[in-house]
Order: sequence, then C-alpha cells, then structure tokens
Amino acid sequence: RFRIAGCSDSDGEDMYALDGEEKWYADFINKKGMEPLPSFIDHISYVEGTYESAESKQQTCRQNLKLRRKAMK
Repeated sequence: RFRIAGCSDSDGEDMYALDGEEKWYADFINKKGMEPLPSFIDHISYVEGTYESAESKQQTCRQNLKLRRKAMK
C-alpha cells in the first residue's frame, strides 16, 4: 500500500495505490473521491468520509506550508 499526499498554494494531491495501481484519489476540483479502476475489476472500496478527511488534511497542509514560509523569513 502506498499513499501520496501533498499541497501547494494552488493545488493538492491525496492518492492511495497498491501494487503500482492507483486505487483512490481525491478530486479536489469536483469535490469527491474517485476510484479510477473499471467496475469489472474487484477493487477496494473506501469508507464514507475518506474524501472529507483528505480535504481536511489539505487545509492542514496549507496552514503548515504558510507557517514554514513565515518562519523562514
């Protein structure tokens, strides 16, 4: 299992992968979680609230980024 999470002032990423395949990602533009694998493939379903958690983590990431920039000045 592999997870990527990060942010910038204008963009963010939150994604889960397994065995080199993207299993779930947060679509921050359309405000929902996406499971990109086709429906005929048996895949992991993520629990309700996973997108909301990713969105909350993005807000925390941006706040931490802002604080780090301020500390470096």
